[in-house]
Amino acid sequence: MVAAVEIAGRKIGPGHPTFIVAEMSANHHQSLAEAEAIVRAAHAAGADAVKLQTYTPDTLTLNADRPEFRITGTLWEGETLHSLYRQAATPWEWHPRLKRLTEELGLVFFSTPFDETAVEFLAQLEVPAFKVASFELVDLPLIAYMAGKGRPLILSTGLAAFEEIQEAVAAARRGGASEIILLKCTSAYPAPPEDMNLRTIPHMAETFGVPAGLSDHTLGWTVPVAAVALGACVVEKHFTLSRSRPGPDSAFSLEPPEFKAMVAAIRTVEKALGEERYGPQGSEAASRVFRRSLFVCRDLAPGEAFSPENVRSIRPGYGLAPKYLPRILGRRARGAIPRGTPLTWDLVEEP
Repeated sequence: MVAAVEIAGRKIGPGHPTFIVAEMSANHHQSLAEAEAIVRAAHAAGADAVKLQTYTPDTLTLNADRPEFRITGTLWEGETLHSLYRQAATPWEWHPRLKRLTEELGLVFFSTPFDETAVEFLAQLEVPAFKVASFELVDLPLIAYMAGKGRPLILSTGLAAFEEIQEAVAAARRGGASEIILLKCTSAYPAPPEDMNLRTIPHMAETFGVPAGLSDHTLGWTVPVAAVALGACVVEKHFTLSRSRPGPDSAFSLEPPEFKAMVAAIRTVEKALGEERYGPQGSEAASRVFRRSLFVCRDLAPGEAFSPENVRSIRPGYGLAPKYLPRILGRRARGAIPRGTPLTWDLVEEP
């Protein structure tokens, strides 16, 4: 049984609306005005929450030019870690203003802290939840420290082996976290659909007994919609005003019209999933008459026997169900029956 998690009054879990998160990340391009525009655009596009990342380059890495600190094989080829994080970091002094704007619009504001100083800063801001980034999932002391603040934890699982997820969840629970959400994530930028393995989402939820969702880096929004169909309770997607503006995350972020289309598709999928139910639905009532049923297809005289030549299974559905045809054949008409009459029991003599 998967219990719902509550973040800022929002229930997140099976049976509740998908919690859709717009990840700002580096898409503000170091402009507070652009960051505020992203928040407003996320609200207009139907997001439930806006998420930031809270760090400084020096809390994440060293300002070093050694080969170990230079990025290869990714979108950020040739950058040093420190220079990349310097471009991408969201100034801490922006956080209170962005939180206030986000909440004024009725959205949830939260962030990913990357060290204990960021955890303390966000706790003082009274953010309602913490997100653990995929690359920090192996930092069990940091996870335990976050858990000690008494807030729900959302853990991304990119790169993580099953045992590493077990260790992270155990560390969170030992630290005091009673509400945990796991996000399936593929830490490639952009991530190819064939590496997503979305069937892991329901398995994670069942195995760990927590709501599960998706932190998505694929292009477009097909994959998040598919994830919701498989039971994802959270969808997190990078959000930008325009991919035409270069930035560390632009290439795999959604623009406002795309994000809005994703939200609409997710909400449609939620309606379509419904519940386990058989039988006709309310919207099918008018279609019931188009089922097949038994009709007299040739004028019958009183006492004449029913045969394949004078009784057929055809549309519409006003007569007896076709399954009764074997019981009808060979029996006789009570009276004259005109061609085109739906066959009912009162027209058939008792055997």
